Amino acid sequence: MKTTILIIIAVAALVMNPVAFVLMGVDKKRARKGAWRIPEKTLFLATACFGGLGGTLGMFLLRHKTKHWYFRLGFPALLVLQVVVVAALIVLL
Repeated sequence: MKTTILIIIAVAALVMNPVAFVLMGVDKKRARKGAWRIPEKTLFLATACFGGLGGTLGMFLLRHKTKHWYFRLGFPALLVLQVVVVAALIVLL
């Protein structure tokens, strides 16, 4: 059971971190072109679904959404929360 839960979380992180990073890059590119943008809730959803590292790295490395306090604080907070959840599961299971 413990192994299964951790494998599911690991797979989610392996999928969602690149997805969150790419979404940030695509949205940045669209912003520069004045094209249709990716909704902010989509960026947060990808980051919240174990894409915290990808979303946070995408924000800072691509310098996208850094002027919005809710991204600047929210993405790293989601990353910390995800690390705490994984650590708690490892200890408790």
